Amino acid sequence: MSGILVMAESRRGELREVSLELIGAALTLKDQAGGRVAVAIAGADADEHAPALTIAGVDEVLTVAATENFEAHVHEGALETLIEQESPTVVLLGHTIDSLGYGPAVAAKLGLGFASDVTELSWDDGPVATRGGYGGKVSVELDFPGKETVLLMLRAGAFEAAEGSGTAEVRAAGAAGEARAEHLDFREVEAGDVDITTAEFLLSVGRGIDDKDALPQFEELADKMGATLSVSRPLVDAGWVSNARQVGQSGKTVKPKLYLALGISGAVQHLAGMQTAETIIAVNTDPEAPIFRVAHYGAVADLFDVADELAEQFGD
Repeated sequence: MSGILVMAESRRGELREVSLELIGAALTLKDQAGGRVAVAIAGADADEHAPALTIAGVDEVLTVAATENFEAHVHEGALETLIEQESPTVVLLGHTIDSLGYGPAVAAKLGLGFASDVTELSWDDGPVATRGGYGGKVSVELDFPGKETVLLMLRAGAFEAAEGSGTAEVRAAGAAGEARAEHLDFREVEAGDVDITTAEFLLSVGRGIDDKDALPQFEELADKMGATLSVSRPLVDAGWVSNARQVGQSGKTVKPKLYLALGISGAVQHLAGMQTAETIIAVNTDPEAPIFRVAHYGAVADLFDVADELAEQFGD
């Protein structure tokens, strides 16, 4: 393996969290396959972000002078140049609104192996990417025979962020092209009723609650415990809850400090959306439920019994 190239992201002068997640994934792959890890960042503030990217295990940080605000064609040209210069085996981008604007175009133009919305990554005589298929109902493993370079776009929140400072060399890797458009303003999207991706404590319920009329009980319990209520896909498919609260491959990827799963069996698409939570507690009547494979603590019990006891403990 000749190496891994990570494309970091910044916005409004701040390094985006997905950049550290990409580095974390790259370092895990490096442990399995060897090779060097180079992290590139393009922008007017690239030099300012370089110190935060010199994480232990990173071999080199590449800065590319570019426009102040993101321009897809500018980053497209910068990435093409970096691939030509560095000849990486694997290129890692975030599955984000910015990178989706140029990553697939580069892969198509250069004939690279490609996969988007990747939730797991490993090495087996080449990169193996796992992503959802058939609307998130299954997990699909992809390999890329015959491709010297593979470009993978990793789902934000699905990988552990890298930590720890290192001694990577910082090198200027040239300048990107000129902008063809004029940036006028940033406009924020309208927020839904809740953003579960920012919650530190999620109380998540699944098909085990059986009935829509049981939902208010868990909404009240979440409020008592200082948690945010989230759900698994069956409750959204049934029309009981909006998809803003859905955890999983076809919903949101979350990584709270605490994830309490009540009545969730743990299908692969759900696990992909929450398995990086800091602490996972699972309650299910089935001792063989897949959720117990990722849980730090578990109880084989009736979720309503547990909910009643918690309500009493956290009651006024």
